[in-house]
Amino acid sequence: MPAAITIPSLLQQLGESRYQEIYNQQETETPQQAPLRSPLQLPLVQLLALSDFAFKVLSAHPHWGQWLLAPEQQASYPAPEVFSEPLEELDDARAQRRLRLYRQQYWLHVAYLDLVCKNDIADSMRYVSELSDKLIDAANGWAYAQVARLNGEPLDEQGERLPMMILGMGKLGGFELNYSSDIDLIFTYPRSVPTQGGRRSVEAQVFYTKVAQKVIAALDQHTADGRVFRVDMRLRPFGDSGPLVMSFVAMEDYYQEQGREWERYAMLKGRLIGNANAYHQEFYTLLRPFVYRRYIDFSVIESLRKMKSLIAQEVRRKGLVDNIKLGAGGIREVEFVVQALQLIRGGRERQLQTPGLHQALKALTALTVFNDDQYQQLWHDYALLRRVEQYLQAFADQQTQQLPDNDQDWLRLSYLLEQPDEQGARALIDAAMVRIRTEFEQVIGFEQEPSATVDSGYVLAWEHGDIEALSDVILDSEQRASWQAPLQHFRERVSKQPIGKRGRDTLDKLMPQVLAQLQKISASGEVFALVANVLDKIMSRTTYLELLLENPGALQQLVRLCAHSRWIGEQIAHHPILLDELIDPAELYKPLPLDAYANEIRQYFLRIDEQDLELQMEALRQFKQTQQLRIAAADATGVLPLMKVSDHLTALAQAIVEQAVNLAWQQMVARFGRPEGTDDEHKDFAVIAYGKAGGLELGYDSDLDLVFVHNHDGDSNTDGDKQISSRQFYLKLAQRLMHLFNTRTSSGILYELDTRLRPEGSSGLLAINIESFLHYQQTQAWTWEHQALVRARVIYGSQDLATRFDEIRHSILTQSRERVQLQQDVQQMREKMRQHLSRDNELLFDLKQGHGGMTDIEFITQYLVLAYAAEHPQLVTYSDNIRILEIAAAYDCIREGEAQQLIHAYCHYRGLYHVLSLRNQDKLVAKADVQQEITSVSDVWAALFASSLVD
Repeated sequence: MPAAITIPSLLQQLGESRYQEIYNQQETETPQQAPLRSPLQLPLVQLLALSDFAFKVLSAHPHWGQWLLAPEQQASYPAPEVFSEPLEELDDARAQRRLRLYRQQYWLHVAYLDLVCKNDIADSMRYVSELSDKLIDAANGWAYAQVARLNGEPLDEQGERLPMMILGMGKLGGFELNYSSDIDLIFTYPRSVPTQGGRRSVEAQVFYTKVAQKVIAALDQHTADGRVFRVDMRLRPFGDSGPLVMSFVAMEDYYQEQGREWERYAMLKGRLIGNANAYHQEFYTLLRPFVYRRYIDFSVIESLRKMKSLIAQEVRRKGLVDNIKLGAGGIREVEFVVQALQLIRGGRERQLQTPGLHQALKALTALTVFNDDQYQQLWHDYALLRRVEQYLQAFADQQTQQLPDNDQDWLRLSYLLEQPDEQGARALIDAAMVRIRTEFEQVIGFEQEPSATVDSGYVLAWEHGDIEALSDVILDSEQRASWQAPLQHFRERVSKQPIGKRGRDTLDKLMPQVLAQLQKISASGEVFALVANVLDKIMSRTTYLELLLENPGALQQLVRLCAHSRWIGEQIAHHPILLDELIDPAELYKPLPLDAYANEIRQYFLRIDEQDLELQMEALRQFKQTQQLRIAAADATGVLPLMKVSDHLTALAQAIVEQAVNLAWQQMVARFGRPEGTDDEHKDFAVIAYGKAGGLELGYDSDLDLVFVHNHDGDSNTDGDKQISSRQFYLKLAQRLMHLFNTRTSSGILYELDTRLRPEGSSGLLAINIESFLHYQQTQAWTWEHQALVRARVIYGSQDLATRFDEIRHSILTQSRERVQLQQDVQQMREKMRQHLSRDNELLFDLKQGHGGMTDIEFITQYLVLAYAAEHPQLVTYSDNIRILEIAAAYDCIREGEAQQLIHAYCHYRGLYHVLSLRNQDKLVAKADVQQEITSVSDVWAALFASSLVD
């Protein structure tokens, strides 16, 4: 029995009052309580004065007071078993109650030893750890028995059970658990074999997952008796997104292929809980190469330094003061010092391969890494802080490392540290932390954090997969909630990708920066998902991850552009090479001048081998993607207005067509020689663009409607060794162009080429003589083909051919037409298209094909040209709708007001179409939002065609 120690009068009064409340005011008492009535048992008075937790427990179980006073309870001893009855007979409620009462009783004993008997801290830590082992092992045995009752159990080749094994991490693993700690666990099993002997056999993964879930519930679930431990499973492979339990083989694969530096650090403390079995050594053997390198490994210093830097930042972020664990010179820094030296030298010095800090410190001293004085001082200071931590937690069974914030607890702590007051206690603690800090700086070094270092909340959010870690940074709970799903989905995708150690390390550094950039723009969950999609596509290509990590500006632009445009985000995801374009924002948002695309692509191809067709095809696609990104970036951020965007996209397409023709020409000439009278500058070949390209209105995903013409007949041949007719040559040239454009490479297709507008459509020749083209237009073309010709122009070809095409187009479009028949033809074609293509409904409006939509305006424009160009040939000057409508109004083919209504509606529709394209959404809008434009277009259509009928 310990001698009575005088404690401060305030605490003495508190203890006596509590004692009286428990033992002298009971209406009924047990035989065990009777001896405690009088006189006061001073050890219990002292315990009740120093621990609110002890007061709570003894109030509920007064008879444990007499148990504490027994001589055998005055020191720690081997932890007793938790369950005495057969495990399979214990239902959930009985098992959970027994676990919790065991915890209460023996943690009361630990508090008594620490606060009254002044037990040595090393012994207390080991005692708490051993008691915890018993609780965890008992829960595991019980859970296994319960699951095996229904499912049988996995057996090895000798018919012996294959247990689920629990790896205790952190202080539990090192036999250094503190009084109120949570426990970090990892579950594993030796072999993947189905169960035997149950009602039905299940796979090992299913069986052990059920056991693991039962273990966690047995320990962590809050019942009327409280809980046993808070169980933290986040240290397992893949963290929260990983399986709850993994086989030895899966664990080995993970740590060898994807294990990160912090996991090496954590695994130093890993210890299998329970009695050793045949598989313990096998498990340690497979993990040892991951934790301990054969060579002296100084790379861990930088990793541990960064870890400590993040912890220090977290301390500041949370406003933590007086933290004896995480603060400068705290418990964590001693652990860093010892574990850093273990990781550096442990591969060669086997005595360092121990989870216990004290044992490791002794081994380092034996290896002369520390001298005896250093060892004694470091252990003394560490033990002092662990004592303080133990006392603080025993006061109220709360997991805390904060020095007291109230007078009563300072009185308690000062008394236990044998100091006269708070000032003396603080001085004792501060001196120890200063000495620890000095040792830490000598071993680890101290890295000054740059001002731009990301808030550690982002690190915690990424590592733990929990956006709530950012609650101090992102105040909007809805925004936080919108981020959680994309974060979780991305972490799950990461867990399934074999990205290697370098990639994982880079990703772990990058993701907090990504979260910080997303928060800067208050990004939605949708934007988060877009950015995550890009990262998902580049995850296995570490160089791209490193590009974003090493170029914060590029990461900033990626987030900004994804916020502006889903289309851009998906383009970058599909074509990660575009990330290079994000490095220089000055260039990114500055598209080339309209007349510079052709020269730029020529310069681009000077670096490419003329014989490498595959590389040429990739280069065409990459050039398009790069330039489209610049255009889209300028568009999304308002640098380019709508009409200019289409001008740039059209100019880009023309430059690519020209380069593709040159490539195809070189390949055909190499095989067949040149057609008679041609050379590289005069190919006698032209490309005619229809539709959006012809009308200078290309969008981001527009296809190209092209027709190929030449001016050679079938009588001439090429001049190569393998001669063919000139007509065949141009057919093969067109086919080669189709191949260059439509073949799907790793970068996708170039453009979707549609050549069905050529004479006789899909059954016609792919490349046709220009005069044959004229003949067809004069004798066989339908009205809709003449409509299409309104928006046609040469985008590549010799001046002679371009001039000839303009003449043909002029002559066809300026023909005199019977107005009523023309009206009927136009209306019939429009109605046919609408029936096949329109997605209008009562609420939504199809911008392109809906009644009163873009196609109606285009048909009106084409009708005006075909109806009035014979009188006003100026109508055929341009191929774009806006200028045609302006000319039609100038010549009274349509009223000025009507023309302006159509121009306004067309521009408005195109603007909406563009926005939806950048968002990668269907081109449908609410009818109510565009009802004015729908009405004005429909009214013009009705008035225009009604007046034609009158004529």
